[in-house]
Parts: sequence; structure tokens; C-alpha cells
Amino acid sequence: MHSSYQYKDGEFHIGDVSIAKIAESVGTPCYIYSYEFLKDSFLSYKEAFSDMDTLICYSVKANSNLAILKSFSDLGSGFDIVSGGELLRIKRAGGDPGKVVFSGVGKTREEMKAAVEAGILFFNVESEEELNVLNSVGTELGKKAPVALRVNPDIDPKTHPYISTGFKKSKFGIEIGRAFEVYKEANTMEGVSVIAIDAHIGSQIFDLTPFVDSVRKLIKLADDLVSEGMDIQYIDIGGGLGISYKKEEKPPHPKMYADSIMKEFSGKPYKLVLEPGRSLIGNAGMLVTKVLYLKEGTAKKFVIVDAAMNDLIRPAFYESYHEILTVRQDSKGSEVVDVVGPICESGDFLAQDRELPVVKSGDLLALLSAGAYGFVMSSNYNTRPRVAEVLVKGSEFSVVRERETYEELLSLERIPEFI
Repeated sequence: MHSSYQYKDGEFHIGDVSIAKIAESVGTPCYIYSYEFLKDSFLSYKEAFSDMDTLICYSVKANSNLAILKSFSDLGSGFDIVSGGELLRIKRAGGDPGKVVFSGVGKTREEMKAAVEAGILFFNVESEEELNVLNSVGTELGKKAPVALRVNPDIDPKTHPYISTGFKKSKFGIEIGRAFEVYKEANTMEGVSVIAIDAHIGSQIFDLTPFVDSVRKLIKLADDLVSEGMDIQYIDIGGGLGISYKKEEKPPHPKMYADSIMKEFSGKPYKLVLEPGRSLIGNAGMLVTKVLYLKEGTAKKFVIVDAAMNDLIRPAFYESYHEILTVRQDSKGSEVVDVVGPICESGDFLAQDRELPVVKSGDLLALLSAGAYGFVMSSNYNTRPRVAEVLVKGSEFSVVRERETYEELLSLERIPEFI
């Protein structure tokens, strides 16, 4: 665990703040984020790549809370976005649109127009048809939209299939064998300006070899394009560096990652763009939940908590693992249990067959490594209000997103007069 996470007098703290105190103040379930953790994560990247002209673009989809975005912006981060809504968030948080790259396979004309007018760094174009639409938008606005083509390098990232994005069969990117011809076509267009190359091979990657293989292919393509007279300024290598969800998982440090990547760029004129998300915010957040009931089944014991799959979908969706700690160290012994939520689905579990300290009704549990793809993937299934989000810095904490109310959930719905 990060140094900002520790037990003091038997009670779990983030920095100088007791998690139990936060839970008492804002209720449960709630997401809690450590500013110190996210800051240290970002600075570890910044220092690792300090010997090269590098723009670190935090991947907004991992956690898009305005306070999180403001924190990264103040540290000098750029941003990787995948929607017009995320662009709006960057602007609301005081981020610089000139340090934004726009990814995603389904950008609309309206989103493209807003991004061009905002002056983003470049678009990561995912298909030839998208390129044609973006050219039309740029021409209509009398501007040249800056573009990279997202290249699919056909590389196995050796991770979960749902988060592998660099195969030929993936919906993402343009096959690398086809990319050269598409770049030549793009270079003749009136409404776009070719300035970069992009690839993203997947997420939660521990082996650096796929990153290096991808970078080599991108640099070779960039060199070929420059020899054709194109002004390739940036190579965007995406994100994907893994984090530790389990104690035994040991992801590469950003310094190891940087050393392997920068070696490939030696003597090359290109600026480097990175898109880390999970590795910046994943371990900086946790989901805190309260035990409601204990239930002895025929084959299992269940710990029923007030958090559910709508609050944290990853275990049900990916069968992913989140370490669970008791907020107070006052347990006598341990037992194997399933930790489940109140939702009427068999998939509503947060942990299965997990050995945990013995708990009782009213106890608090902290699910670690929930800072990425936690709140942003939450929903209102079963008409459950989305939970509060809290940011901790030193001895202070603040609610950075209020818990939703039932009235807010129903406010957009209408019963028509004809029924």
C-alpha cells in the first residue's frame, strides 16, 4: 500500500484522515480518493520520462471527477478524451484543450466540431470513414483538424480479452498494413493536418515487450511517412501499464517502462505522448461499504453489504479482484465468505470465496484499487442513487460529488397524458 494508506491505533486512515470519520460524515457506500497517491503516481511518470520531450495525457475515462481532473491539470497533465462530454469536463476543470487528444471509434460531427473549435492537440482517427467526416468538419469550419491515425499494430498485450485493443480483430484502429495508404490520402485533404501517429494495445499490461514491439512499428511507420514529406511531430503510444490489484502482482515501475521506450526513440525527432489512466488513479481510490447482514447458506457464508454491482461493476463484468480490508482491526479470526450486495442478480458480488477477518453488522469494509473504472462505470440499476465521492489531502477531506437523491433520479422522467 501507498504510505498515505495506513492503520493508526487500529483504524484505517488515508493520510491523517480516518476512513470511519469520512463514512460517518458522508454515509456509505462512498468512493474515497487520495490526492497524495495520485500526485505521486503522476510525478513518477513525469520524472521517468524527463529526459525526453513527453506529454502525459491522463486518460479521463478512468475517473472523470472534476476534482481529479483539476488535480492532474495543476500537476501539468494533458488529457486523453473519448467524448464531447469529457472535453467539457476538461474545460470546466480548467484544463488546457491544447493538451488534449481525442480518441474513440464513434466521434460525432458535433463532438468533432467542438474539439476543433476548442483547439485540441490532435484527434486519434479510428477509421477511414471517420477521417472523411473530420475532413468535412474541418473544411466547413475553415480550419485544418490536427490528426493522428490510430494504428492497429496486431500485437498481443497478454491481458484480459475485454481490454485487449491491438489485435487485427479489434474494433479499434486502422490495420498497420493499410495505414500508410490512408495517411497518404489524409495528407491530400483540405480539412485535416497530419501531425501524429497513435496506437493503444490494451490495458492492465505487466510485460513491457508488447509496448516495445508496438513502438518499433510506430517509429518505422513514422520514418516512412516523413520520407514521403509528411510532418509527423508526435508518436502517441497509448497507455495500458498495469497496477497491483493483488499483493503478489508486481507491475513494472514507470522508470522501467520509460527506459525501455526511450531507448527506441534515441536519435529520433518525435515528441512522445502517453495516455496512462488506471496506473495514475487506480490504486489512489477505494470504495467503502458497510456490512448490513450476515447470512449462513447451505454451502457458503455471505456478507451482505450496502455497495453493489451498480456501484462497482468490475468483479461482475471482468471477474476482477479487489483487495478488501476491514476499516477497524478488531476482528478475532478469519473465515471464507462471499461479499455480496443488495441487487437482485446472482452476479451482484464484490468478492467470492474470499478469506476475510470475521465481521459483524455495522462494520466497514474498504475495497482497494477502485479509483479507476469504479464510479465512472456505476449506474442507477434498481433505482439506486450513485454514491458520494470524496477527496482526501493531508488532514482535510471534501465531498467532490454529492450522493444522488431519489428526486434527482426521477427528475428527467415524464408520464405522458395519453396513459
